[in-house]
Amino acid sequence: MTQRVFITAGAGGIGKVIAETYVAQGAKVFVCDQDNTAIGNLDQAITGTCVDVTDEDALNAWLQAGLSQFGGCDVLINNAGIAGQADPVEALDLAQWKHCLAVNLDAQMITCRAVAPVMKQQKAGAIINLSSTSGLFGAPFRAPYAAAKWAVVGFTKTIATELGPHGIRCNAICPGAVSGDRMDRVLAAEAQARGVTAKDVYADYTSGSSLRRFAEPQEIAQLCLYLSSDAAKFISGQAIAVDGNTETYHSV
Repeated sequence: MTQRVFITAGAGGIGKVIAETYVAQGAKVFVCDQDNTAIGNLDQAITGTCVDVTDEDALNAWLQAGLSQFGGCDVLINNAGIAGQADPVEALDLAQWKHCLAVNLDAQMITCRAVAPVMKQQKAGAIINLSSTSGLFGAPFRAPYAAAKWAVVGFTKTIATELGPHGIRCNAICPGAVSGDRMDRVLAAEAQARGVTAKDVYADYTSGSSLRRFAEPQEIAQLCLYLSSDAAKFISGQAIAVDGNTETYHSV
């Protein structure tokens, strides 16, 4: 059966790689992204809409359009996320804190809330929420991001218990640092907060991983593909790290 796949922030970075990976497997893919130019540059096999995931009405409209177009949803991948403010706790701004949680956490609730009734009716479905290694460890100078990503794990485990009896599997993927433009910006922001170079921050991140490197976007995409396949039909409620085995979080 052709999978119907919905992906937030699916026109760039990790999301785009995930979308292209599913298309290569013959899936129908429906994405949203805040970058309208990136939406316009998508492969013709990927349907996309420009959406700010913090806009509840716009996000719901995107979901309903996809459900109407595809007649259902087999896989929901909540990929949208931002780095958030990178400062010590005493310098945190409440508005920035709330915005980080709105993108990284609230949007996942909105999408899951919308697809749950559809998946229940289908008696099948796979939900994959993107958390982070920061959702398993404390993250110095990254309190808004870490708080949101820890919450994603708790949310995922909770809805796994609610939806499991209906044949719906819910898992969280916890990437470590993933190569790409977004990670370059994270390194720069943390370097500024700590008063060091981006190269120093990179060395800290990689020194704490057994494999001593960043993940590649395709490695995240392949895990998504696996978790939504029949090969993983008895895997649910898990927070799976793709981080080369974090031994210690990077030093400060």
